[in-house]
Amino acid sequence: MHEEKLKQFYERESSAEAGGGEDKIESQHSKGKLTARERINLLLDPNTFIELDKFVTHRSDDSELKRFYGDGIITGFGSINGKQIFVYVYDFTVLGGSLGEMAGKKVSKVMRHAMKVGCPVIGILDSGGARIQEGVSSLDGYGDIFLQNSLASGVIPQITASIGPCAGGAVYSPAMTDFVIMVENVGQMFVTGPEVVKQVLSQEVTFEELGGAKTHATKSGVAHFVAKDEIDCMDKIKTLLSYLPQNNKEEPLRLDIDDDINRLDQNIINILP
Repeated sequence: MHEEKLKQFYERESSAEAGGGEDKIESQHSKGKLTARERINLLLDPNTFIELDKFVTHRSDDSELKRFYGDGIITGFGSINGKQIFVYVYDFTVLGGSLGEMAGKKVSKVMRHAMKVGCPVIGILDSGGARIQEGVSSLDGYGDIFLQNSLASGVIPQITASIGPCAGGAVYSPAMTDFVIMVENVGQMFVTGPEVVKQVLSQEVTFEELGGAKTHATKSGVAHFVAKDEIDCMDKIKTLLSYLPQNNKEEPLRLDIDDDINRLDQNIINILP
């Protein structure tokens, strides 16, 4: 009896870790992108990630909407260079990384945990936005996420990274966080896509022109850092965390320096004319 239950558990676990299946994972890799779990392994210290709500599925009555364990979002906690953090990662292999009711609850839950414990929260974005099959329930999920963003502001560091096409609700939340990192030629953030812009405004724009890393880093100001690739993106997150306190009650890290206090650096005139 116990062996049968253990077998069922391991089968569910294997299914959850397979995401949207081998074909979807191959498609993700063919675009030069890592999967959600590969990104977690790249970002966190080895063997420190503890996943939350791994077997959650949507409760929509749409018969054509396939059920996947995790519901397209991987959430949990672990450590980066020994510092505890919480993380939520959109899984593009599952229903295009779209956010439904239960996925929204998972993200909100991990953000509440982060505030309660007093740890930074990191979001890795690769999402098509709200899951239209779930209608207003998915929008309610985003509403709760926006609320948590507001409540966490000034309490814990919030960092988000755009590593894929992000639309609709998937870009409102990042814009409310403290730091946004985008990957060149991969990360895109726009409220609505080029096709809608063409129909409504009669203007033709590419995905990169509308919401690419260069656009948000040089024009809109939404992106604070631009990374060359996913490895560079994770390195930037780690470096950024090394400068930040865990929460608003902790002092920032102080390091002893041996610079001459009277030194002159002429290059500063090129940075601040």
